[in-house]
Amino acid sequence: MSKHSLIAAADDLRKDLRGLEFPDPVAYTYNPLEYAWARHCDYLKKFGSGTKKVLFLGMNPGPYGMAQTGVPFGEIPHVRDWMGISGPVDKPDPEHPKRPITGFNCERSEVSGRRLWGLFSELFDSAEAFFENHFVANFCPLVWMKDTGANLTPDKLPHDCMEPVEKSCRESLARIIEILQPEKLIGVGAFAEKQLASVKNDQHQLGKILHPSPASPAANRDFAGTVTRQLVELDIIDSF
Repeated sequence: MSKHSLIAAADDLRKDLRGLEFPDPVAYTYNPLEYAWARHCDYLKKFGSGTKKVLFLGMNPGPYGMAQTGVPFGEIPHVRDWMGISGPVDKPDPEHPKRPITGFNCERSEVSGRRLWGLFSELFDSAEAFFENHFVANFCPLVWMKDTGANLTPDKLPHDCMEPVEKSCRESLARIIEILQPEKLIGVGAFAEKQLASVKNDQHQLGKILHPSPASPAANRDFAGTVTRQLVELDIIDSF
């Protein structure tokens, strides 16, 4: 079954990324595929079986989402209450004192995850209804931060140190696409769309939706309305 293949792909990716070192300004690197592996596997087992019509791709984990739960865009209330996934999460080593991993006890909300899963939970009757034909993955599982604890996104890191990361992540993404056989590849933001473009073939329809980050003025204005219109234009949902 494909869920086991997704787990094998994720396992190979986490092994590929072990031991990589990153120069300044990176002070700490977290990989939730290591310390939140059990919860990530819960997500793949519960929602990753069968083929999907649409694959949504994010960039990398947010500090209060996948970094805490192991689930892409994994804002805790939606992972726990909508998806029905919870349980113990270990800690990264070393752990930044200003960026503790407390798993499902984390009291901070991941805004991107709240917006994305919040919209999907409004548009679909249940998590099972959404995941029947859709899946959400992240291109890269790593979280980087400065010594201050500030987040560093992949596009802000030196090209040389990112080459082996992006090579492994592209190979893993190609495997995910091969397993799930989606018709549509949808980047959540421009970075993810670019990664999808690098591995797609002529059979895939490529598209993009607005990234839900609070750093995006457009997402702060009307994320739900904008993305709903984009999903209609991409023929992913019917017009309401």
